[in-house]
Amino acid sequence: MTDVKELLLSRIRDVADYPEPGVMFKDITPLLADPAAFTALTDAFAEIAVRTGATKIVGLEARGFILGAPVAVRAGIGFIPVRKAGKLPGATLAQAYDLEYGSAEIEIHAEDLTADDRVLIVDDVLATGGTAEASIQLIHRAGAQVAGVAVLMELGFLDGRPRLEPALADAPLEALLTV
Repeated sequence: MTDVKELLLSRIRDVADYPEPGVMFKDITPLLADPAAFTALTDAFAEIAVRTGATKIVGLEARGFILGAPVAVRAGIGFIPVRKAGKLPGATLAQAYDLEYGSAEIEIHAEDLTADDRVLIVDDVLATGGTAEASIQLIHRAGAQVAGVAVLMELGFLDGRPRLEPALADAPLEALLTV
């Protein structure tokens, strides 16, 4: 796994002062452009999905779609997008959550999950944990179980992990890289 971590880390570009001064943005587009790195990431996440007994992958808008869909295909399980409010047709479950400045809302099609489902949440970054926590609440409200959360990078200095641990109960939070 050390070689995989080194490969993934080598394909993440730092962009200073984006989207605002003082922020060091972690750009994963070079990783996505490299088929070896993208495959290694997909394989690592698929292994987590299999190990946790996941029956569905939930990908968080928008990079979670890019990462989660190939994981679902590789693991042989379904994929469900968690979208920003107003983007899904038909009946949805919605969950509001707080942002640093204001609030946001995400939605899911509840009929895509059943009580028998174990859901692995996949995203690129765990920062403060607000979106992931809201997605955990949505999955529970839909009647499914959370198998865990898998992220490419955890920004440890933003304390998202302590925020998520109560909601996760005993389900794992796995970060391939911690920065």
